[in-house]
Amino acid sequence: MGDILITDDERDIRELISDILRDEGYSTRLAGTSDECMTAIEDEVPALMILDIWLKDSRMDGIDILKTVKREHPGVPIVIISGHGNIEIAVAAIKQGAYDFIEKPFNIDQLLVVIKRAMETSRLRRENSELKRGDAAPAEMLGDSGAFRSLRSQLDKVTRSNGRVMLTGHPGSGKEVAARYIHANSNRADAPFVTVNSITIEPERMEEVLFGRESPEKGIEKGLLEQANGGVIYFDEVADMPLGTQSKILRVLVDQSFQRVGGAEKVQVDLRVISSTNRDLQAAIKGGSFRQELYHRLNVVPIHVPGLEERREDIPLLADHFIGELSRTQGLPLRPLGEDARALLQTMLWPGNIRQLKNVIERVLILGDSSGEITAKELPGLDDPGSDEGRVVLSGGLATLPLREARELFEREYLLTQINRFGGNISRTAAFVGMERSALHRKLKSLGVVTSSRTGARIAHVED
Repeated sequence: MGDILITDDERDIRELISDILRDEGYSTRLAGTSDECMTAIEDEVPALMILDIWLKDSRMDGIDILKTVKREHPGVPIVIISGHGNIEIAVAAIKQGAYDFIEKPFNIDQLLVVIKRAMETSRLRRENSELKRGDAAPAEMLGDSGAFRSLRSQLDKVTRSNGRVMLTGHPGSGKEVAARYIHANSNRADAPFVTVNSITIEPERMEEVLFGRESPEKGIEKGLLEQANGGVIYFDEVADMPLGTQSKILRVLVDQSFQRVGGAEKVQVDLRVISSTNRDLQAAIKGGSFRQELYHRLNVVPIHVPGLEERREDIPLLADHFIGELSRTQGLPLRPLGEDARALLQTMLWPGNIRQLKNVIERVLILGDSSGEITAKELPGLDDPGSDEGRVVLSGGLATLPLREARELFEREYLLTQINRFGGNISRTAAFVGMERSALHRKLKSLGVVTSSRTGARIAHVED
């Protein structure tokens, strides 16, 4: 659980506290002077410090140590104790970042309650720090379609600058992955990447979460903006940010400074801002739910993140990646995708985009066989044909048409699906359907099917 460093110039006091804490299962180290305290910290940063205000025969007093430790190791909670305590000393210690203040002679039960709370705070901070370090690893960007290559080219250009980026795209299309890619390939890669999930933070808590808080009871609690100092702050789904907070964020972008809730001093920060949204911000501006000035500040470099509909060629590659990832992280079966499953995945509708694709793959690996290829029958939304295996069930509309019209409608829908599946690549489509390229062109023309460019991909549609 980490150890507790007890610093007090009175040997009996520090040993008494140590004995009490060891009886409760804590590990302790002891220091009698400021030099011994600082040496102990250099050897190993403790999970918690209990620190006397007055230290005889020391070059630093408790407040000096407190300031130094909070500057170099801000995550370590420090409980101040003093036999000469008064409210002024308590307030001074809390303002400098102390977790709590206890007067000598102290009540053992009170001491244990404070220590337990402080150790829990220390544990949560360590876990949060570890999660942030894990989050800092860039998520993989995978793809080979024209739409994907166009996206990556734009992202590579903005990594070299410090400009603000606005990522747009449907839910699940990979906007946060794109933001992390920018961060990981920029000169801020070693600094924090902090996400603000605007939609999950209660509006009444938004300012406290962003700017932090100062109070006599808990001292300084850093907000997300301060935690991101030197790195990247990512506003996920920025359209959901409350209007009042938008005004204050606008001021931060202008001044690069803010005040903590309950505080009076200005906090300076150096931040790169990346935002994302799946909504039409121009419509939100007209509707009065988003500030136009903030939009212009955030939308310096707009980048569209294409959904799976625009990059169907990448679906098998992404599916293979998720199979490997889920096998490695969750112990699910490592099964290859069968050709029929690959083809069907490329023709399915994906309103939830990459997130939905990962969920589908996970469901198949959990519910399906433990070995062998993943087949089209295992994919969701398909009924088991049972004893009628191999039989084609016609849709109601197709079943009511004469043969010639039904065949023409089927050919049109089939070729539309295949062309979009292969990203508009006529050569690959022709090879798959078994036609000469020139013959396919003639067939498409006769069926009124044309292709048009959209974000690096060729999309087929029926000509009006």
